[in-house]
Amino acid sequence: MSFQELHERIQKAVADTGYTKATPIQERAIPRVLKGADVIGIAQTGTGKTAAFTLPLLSKLAESTEANETRCTRVLIIAPTRELVSQIHDNVRTYAKYTNLRTAAIHGGITDKGQIEKLDTGCDIIIATPGRLLDLVERGHGRFQGLKALVLDEADRMLDMGFISDIRTICKKLPKSRQTLLFSATMNAQIESMTKEFLNSPTVVEVDRRANPAETVTQSIYEVFEHQKTDLLNHLLDSSHNFYAVIVFVRTRDGAETLIQALKHVKVSAEAIHGDKKQGQRRKALRDFKEGKIRVLVATDVAARGIDISGVTHVINFDFPEHSEDYIHRIGRTGRAEAEGEAITFTTPDNSLALKKLEKLIRVTLPRKRAEGFQYAKAPLPEDKGRRKGPMKEEKKSHFDTPSKFSNKNKPNSRRKPDASKPSRKPSAKPVGKKPTRKRK
Repeated sequence: MSFQELHERIQKAVADTGYTKATPIQERAIPRVLKGADVIGIAQTGTGKTAAFTLPLLSKLAESTEANETRCTRVLIIAPTRELVSQIHDNVRTYAKYTNLRTAAIHGGITDKGQIEKLDTGCDIIIATPGRLLDLVERGHGRFQGLKALVLDEADRMLDMGFISDIRTICKKLPKSRQTLLFSATMNAQIESMTKEFLNSPTVVEVDRRANPAETVTQSIYEVFEHQKTDLLNHLLDSSHNFYAVIVFVRTRDGAETLIQALKHVKVSAEAIHGDKKQGQRRKALRDFKEGKIRVLVATDVAARGIDISGVTHVINFDFPEHSEDYIHRIGRTGRAEAEGEAITFTTPDNSLALKKLEKLIRVTLPRKRAEGFQYAKAPLPEDKGRRKGPMKEEKKSHFDTPSKFSNKNKPNSRRKPDASKPSRKPSAKPVGKKPTRKRK
């Protein structure tokens, strides 16, 4: 499919980007969205999923918008993170540049003054995070009486982040007669329950096997002890010039900052994005990474949503993902748009059960590798404690089996025999009777 079904102004904008052929998810989703059907789209990141819903919705708006009509929000797109909201907003503006459609991004990390104004003046398309949108809506802002379409993007991640209650509250304030689209990289029981709650007789568009990581990504496991993970990361970065655009995933904000300091200590250019960073800092880190000014971007799972950067050579899971589905989202940062990429996961002995669960989900046994030239250490001291318990018990047993000078004393029926070499001592006799009284003078 080309993009001939779209409005001519949208086609012109798409042509400016250089795209001439639709991706599989776009080819299947766009006609259905244009017809007004509710759609469930299951596709990995990097497959053109965003354009699969933005292009047809923009096309419909371009056909129905009159220059002088009273404006209200007609398309609402909800996404889990600031970065993803910003990314979608940039895409929408690119595709809508030959129209008079107005757009706005609503998210935290910045003042809400300008956002309130855009909500109240009725921008055609609002892209928002659930938390900030709900806060402003409950304060009486927003014009949704003419809403035509609702999009829930990265629905699986929004569930993981606990936004389902916010989404329910927002949906109660929207018109019931609307088109609803739900897009996700994975499909599970929770997502299926969510579709029944918010969508009406939806059409399922699934371009990949469920929970199937991108086929353009080479995956591998590096087994290592916790205390050597930083050394292994530095070794891999030094081992090849192919590691020139690397995203490293960690679980916590503190972990991200600690790793950044370690990398900078060995002269590796790196920056971090996580929830404690201000929006301006996160944007600068992403911009510098895109422009090649920094080699390594260290990210937490939440902050990394919405990273759409071409040319990422490697994704390294420094910390094993907390949820198996997060693995799929992480490695989707590389191998985008049919390019090749590599995903490396560090695993420790504590991750063995989680790794089995992951391999069951993706139905693949990931190959185990060892870094050539890296000095793998033996188990650290805490790992050795379990093996020392046996000898300690034996020593304790032999200690009590050895007679001591106190052993007879503790036996209930034993009596001490007199030592013939020492003279016996008899207690001195004490006078019995009344004490002599003193006569008073």
